[in-house]
Amino acid sequence: MLIGEYQNTVGEKNRIAVPKKFREVLGTKLIVTRGYEGCMVVVSPSQWEKLSTETATGPFVSSSVRDTTRFLLGGAHEVELDKQGRFVIPSSLMEHAMIRGETSQVVFLGLGRWVEIWEKKKWDERKSYLAKESSLIAEKLMEIKL
Repeated sequence: MLIGEYQNTVGEKNRIAVPKKFREVLGTKLIVTRGYEGCMVVVSPSQWEKLSTETATGPFVSSSVRDTTRFLLGGAHEVELDKQGRFVIPSSLMEHAMIRGETSQVVFLGLGRWVEIWEKKKWDERKSYLAKESSLIAEKLMEIKL
């Protein structure tokens, strides 16, 4: 199951090691793309099929469908993990997630169906926001489900 929070450091040549617990679920061939709020999203190829189908099946005439497709699918990269469970972070995704390069601290978050990778300071800020606003966010979620 993709759950939990793990920290790691970006290594030489902008390689990052995926936590073993996540590798066991995701496998060695992954899709990495832009995520919302400035993170990266990591999924298995099978989960990517579901995500891309959900994203790109709306009407082409909808600008929201086109923009979401551009954001997620246009920013996607296929990566394969090496024997140490590492991959090179594509430069466009490093820029998106504001990861500065070697020795940058990152956080991996397992969120059930996907994994997010955050620059540590950005995650700390987001986590603080979530702690302060969790009740309000939960109430908004209830409105959606009604």
